[in-house]
Amino acid sequence: MASPYRAIFAAPGTKGFSAAGFLGRMPLSMMGVGIITMISQLTGRYGLAGALSATIALSAALIGPQVSRLVDRYGQRRVLRPATLVSVTAVGGVLLCAELGLPDWTLFVFAIGGGCVPSLGSMIRSRWAAIHTGAPRLLHTAYSWESIVDEICFILGPMLSIGLSTAWFPAAGPLLAGVFLTTGVLWLTAQRATEPVPHPRSRHTKGSALRSPALQVLVATFVSTGAIFGSVDVVTVAFAEEEGHKAAASLVLAVYALGSCLAGAVFGLLHLKGRADRRWLLGVVVMAMSMIPLQLAGNLLFLAVALFVAGLSVAPTMVTTVGLVEQHVPRAKLTEALTWVSTGIAVGVALGSAAAGWAVDAAGADAGYGVPAAAGALAAAVGFLGYRRLAPAPERGGASADDRTEHRVA
Repeated sequence: MASPYRAIFAAPGTKGFSAAGFLGRMPLSMMGVGIITMISQLTGRYGLAGALSATIALSAALIGPQVSRLVDRYGQRRVLRPATLVSVTAVGGVLLCAELGLPDWTLFVFAIGGGCVPSLGSMIRSRWAAIHTGAPRLLHTAYSWESIVDEICFILGPMLSIGLSTAWFPAAGPLLAGVFLTTGVLWLTAQRATEPVPHPRSRHTKGSALRSPALQVLVATFVSTGAIFGSVDVVTVAFAEEEGHKAAASLVLAVYALGSCLAGAVFGLLHLKGRADRRWLLGVVVMAMSMIPLQLAGNLLFLAVALFVAGLSVAPTMVTTVGLVEQHVPRAKLTEALTWVSTGIAVGVALGSAAAGWAVDAAGADAGYGVPAAAGALAAAVGFLGYRRLAPAPERGGASADDRTEHRVA
């Protein structure tokens, strides 16, 4: 059963960069909740805490694709290290200003700089794409593996960040997230043998990777999908609090991630035939339909079961999405394109969190689960409307003969 996963790690250096990517991605699930926990403990102002977390997320959504665009052109080592230095310094500024009780505007100034954080998931997936060019089955398994790593981060990260900030000192969670990011980036960029070859300016067409019609559909759909994730988090915490077991919210949400993790593990073992765009649309529709039972949750146990089932469609859909990006975007812009998908999710998370908070305040947690249901319906609608843009187009494929030759020579 595990032989496909053994096969992807047969190439030299793959274990090292995947491990570095895991460490460097932990802040993705730790930083936002860590900032919220720290600010709420220091000031008791949840509004300020949420606004700071949203500022970092939206800043990352704007700056992240530009960082990845530079990576495609100049290489991971030359770009990731200075970008990480800016991000870590900015987050350190947020922690220091919070501890010293400086004016709120200073927190937001540094929070904007925190958005310079690199998209480590995109960097790792671009390495897999370079190593297993021309081997779609191996790439499918590699992308599935990285989805498993993502879900493990989201299972462990929030519990670690909240636990440290509450048991040790308020800034402990975000501080450890910064250490993880720095260590992961330094470790990854030290591994030069597996770094994708940067593409010179002459290989880049004008404009962003987002000019691809297929990528536009994927990003637009995943804005709505991100709204599912963000709203589920907020409403689940509110629902657990109404049930008198607020601390159980993290466990219930971990079950959601666990369902996705297990599905991703199985999905990576399958050798699927047929068109990926059809699988993608099916996955988006199933994700939308899985939000309906949440509105019937009468207790935390039912909610946990419903979220576990809902999670089963997440990782397979994400893996298929990465495969579609690789098919439709030139290799010279692959890292940027993958980051745009992450950006869509980040924007959706921010919008979904805000909408869910408003719904809970207005009508309670039970009604709040209407937000992820609406977001799922919107994602399915966008997917149906843009489906034709995802049709296979060999002339727009991700890897050209020149790309393959260039990597072998490197």
